[in-house]
Amino acid sequence: MSLAKALVPTSVSPSQNGHAVGALNGNHTTPPEKSGGAPSPLTDELVAEILKGRGLRGWFRLARVARVLGLFTLYLFLDTYDVRADFNRRMAERRLEAAKAKNLFARSRAQARNFLSMVSDKLIRLLRLLVFRGHEGSGNKAARLEKQAVWLSRSLIGLGPTFIKIGQALGTRADLLPLAYVKELSTLQDQVPAFSTAEAFARIESELGRSLQECYEEIDSEPVASASLGQVYRARLSSGEEVAVKVQRPDLEHIISFDVAILYRIVKLVNRFFPKANENADWEGMLREFHTTVFEEMDYVKEGRNADRFRYNFRTWQVIRVPKIYWSHTSRRVLTLQFIRGTKVTDIEQLRARRISAVKVNRLLVRTYLKQLLEDGFFHADPHPGNLLVLDSGHLAFFDFGMVGRITPKLQSQMIDAFFHVVGRDVHGLGQDIINLNFLKPGVDPETVRPVVEKLFQVYLNLKLGEVKFKELTYDLAEVIYEYPFRLPANFTYVMRALMTLEGIGIVTDPEFSFFETAKPYAKEFMLRREGKNFRKLIFDKIIGRENGGREIEWTKVWKLTKMAASMYLQG
Repeated sequence: MSLAKALVPTSVSPSQNGHAVGALNGNHTTPPEKSGGAPSPLTDELVAEILKGRGLRGWFRLARVARVLGLFTLYLFLDTYDVRADFNRRMAERRLEAAKAKNLFARSRAQARNFLSMVSDKLIRLLRLLVFRGHEGSGNKAARLEKQAVWLSRSLIGLGPTFIKIGQALGTRADLLPLAYVKELSTLQDQVPAFSTAEAFARIESELGRSLQECYEEIDSEPVASASLGQVYRARLSSGEEVAVKVQRPDLEHIISFDVAILYRIVKLVNRFFPKANENADWEGMLREFHTTVFEEMDYVKEGRNADRFRYNFRTWQVIRVPKIYWSHTSRRVLTLQFIRGTKVTDIEQLRARRISAVKVNRLLVRTYLKQLLEDGFFHADPHPGNLLVLDSGHLAFFDFGMVGRITPKLQSQMIDAFFHVVGRDVHGLGQDIINLNFLKPGVDPETVRPVVEKLFQVYLNLKLGEVKFKELTYDLAEVIYEYPFRLPANFTYVMRALMTLEGIGIVTDPEFSFFETAKPYAKEFMLRREGKNFRKLIFDKIIGRENGGREIEWTKVWKLTKMAASMYLQG
């Protein structure tokens, strides 16, 4: 399991500072109604209540979900088996080497284990040949991958909104999935089957308390986009502004609650019969995070406030656009916002036709996320291509603020420390970062694993980033993660999900793209600005004798910042 896969978002309450932000933008920010409360915590009791009376329907649904997820996992396992087999071979060699220094019984056991591994390897390769009907690189395998991708996409659509959202996230993972999967799953971003317009218009009238004619001067009879939680219509207000009207799917809360309960039961069953599956990844915790976040996303009032806040954070960035929210036409299940036309960030041909550099767009996107993570502490947690458009002017527009995250000042500081250590190739410091970020299981003595972590980083920090293969790194990490007491924290997931989504977009648009190399100069700029401000405040407090919580000036970091600033000045 990869480190990136396991890392889920810290959801934020969009209502915080929502009114003040909107006022600063000059927009009317008083929503037409109060947003709903937070969902009940996901517990055994809540799941039992949701599934109560479902009987055979619940078990049938569980079987359907398990079948789709199980087959998808199998296909992905077989497609990436060569990397896994190489990992298994290295482990077998290490077992044999270690057994040589032991008694005959230990050597015999190691040889027997390796023999069983060899037999298993042959059977898996035979199964892969049967499933893909061809060897690696053959036309038959490519054709099978395309058929599997279509099957997966249709299956997720058939399972409904919860699983469409899962497919949307997977559709950005060009670093992990076959290209055929990525291309097919990318259609889930805005080409999901629509629900009836009659239902949508009835919901608008019910939510806004007015007839459709009173709400809008005109509105299209067909949606311009349809996604997992709702669909969008183009319309025009009586004042003449062209708007997009986002309408939530009917009975969505009940559907998603039922699906989350099913997934909860699956996780419980897996943990019961395969306890090691949850040993190094908090699947229950991640599902609880998803449950909280998806219900936040279903509240369009909160989404509108998030958009206002994001726009305010980027008020000095002329290249960033965020659609204006029309609060007089917005409720918990209907959102009216400015209509903006543009090209998807991954549509290379259209960008080229408009003489827009995809590489420059990627750099701008990375820079915006460094600002969100390192400065604002408030970030768009779902940056898939359907939520990012490039205007003909070259401006970058963000959409869909239902899923956002917050980074605490403490976590921001830890991330900046980690970046310092990567830039300075400080292996010991990176080992400490892993400990500080709570990647160890509770109660573990950090000193017992520090040498292992430092050795792993030492290998990869000596490689150029272009030489690091993510899938191979996954299995190298597995040697450490499965053998030592590491645990991937659930509350870190959406930060990594956003970053890995950006990585996937970058790979699609630029095969040579490296998130770290692209981010490096901008991250230094943000770090200098943030840390420089903090140090100036600390020094001033020391001079005037003001209390500062006992914080001391870290002169080593000051020296590193000074050298970094000098290097940037000379290079510029």
